[in-house]
Amino acid sequence: MKYRTFFATLLVVALAFTGCAKAEKAAPVPAKPAFKVGLVTDLGGIDDKSFNQGTWEGIVRFGEENGLVKGTDTKYLQSAAEADYVPNLSTFADEKLNLIVAPGFLFEKAMGEVADKYPTQNLLVIDTVVTKPNVVSAVFAEHEGSFLVGVAAGLKAKADGKNVVGFIGGMQFPLIERFQAGFEQGVKAVYPEAKVLVDYAGDFGAPDKGQALAQKQFNAGAYIIFHAAGGTGNGMIKEAKERSEKGDVRWAIGVDKDQYTDGIYGTKSAVLTSMMKRVDVAAYEVAKMTMAGQFPGGQTLVFSLKNAGVGIPNENPNLSADIAATVKEYADKIASGALTVSEVPAK
Repeated sequence: MKYRTFFATLLVVALAFTGCAKAEKAAPVPAKPAFKVGLVTDLGGIDDKSFNQGTWEGIVRFGEENGLVKGTDTKYLQSAAEADYVPNLSTFADEKLNLIVAPGFLFEKAMGEVADKYPTQNLLVIDTVVTKPNVVSAVFAEHEGSFLVGVAAGLKAKADGKNVVGFIGGMQFPLIERFQAGFEQGVKAVYPEAKVLVDYAGDFGAPDKGQALAQKQFNAGAYIIFHAAGGTGNGMIKEAKERSEKGDVRWAIGVDKDQYTDGIYGTKSAVLTSMMKRVDVAAYEVAKMTMAGQFPGGQTLVFSLKNAGVGIPNENPNLSADIAATVKEYADKIASGALTVSEVPAK
């Protein structure tokens, strides 16, 4: 009887473990989403502290929020020359990524070519419009955001008894001229007597040219310079830092992303504020729509002050409270439609 009791107990225990094993086996392990996003940079590289870097940050944020593996599910290819655009885009298309992103108007021709070659590939081009059914175009109201930093520059110069500010562009195209136009209007709105110096470097990836132009403008009396020149503008920030470190305080205004940290010297920064062009938001939002099966192919998405696609950083340590408040007032007027900013520089 004891043996029977012993074996009966073993049988109950074995059945209990079998039941647990079946219960555990029945619980499915959530599968990692099969979704891949690729970025092809323009000539500035992934760490240009501007356009490419900002776009990549949006993709990385999207990947982290959706359990994607950086370097495998979210990855990039760097272009050393414009001749690399089509090959790099094609490499990702051959890998059948779910979305391929290209930041910069210089991709217009390459994107159109690749869109035709891979008609089922989802593509996002930032800063230009490519009218293909498998391409979504993201453009920005640069003139609106540039108006705001113009207001900040005008008020800061006026408060400090200066009357010259400057603008440095990369290449002179209508797109970059929108930055110039908005900046000039913002300055003049609050400081009509101010003089605005304007120079174009003819390059987006030449910090040495940016620094040389900054030296020219600072020597001509510019107190604050706003750049829309990608990596070239980093040379301008460097010049502002070096002069400020020596006691000749000059200010830089960043572009595309918050460049405050790029201007740090000691415990201060030479970056007054930045005109944020939320390329990260564009990349993030289109990736999100694509993953949800709602890729907006053939559409042009506009990012403006109204939908927070452009603007200045939430935190601006170098702007006084009254200047920040005035900038916000103008932002509200533009967003509501009460104030219209021209996209074309004054002749």
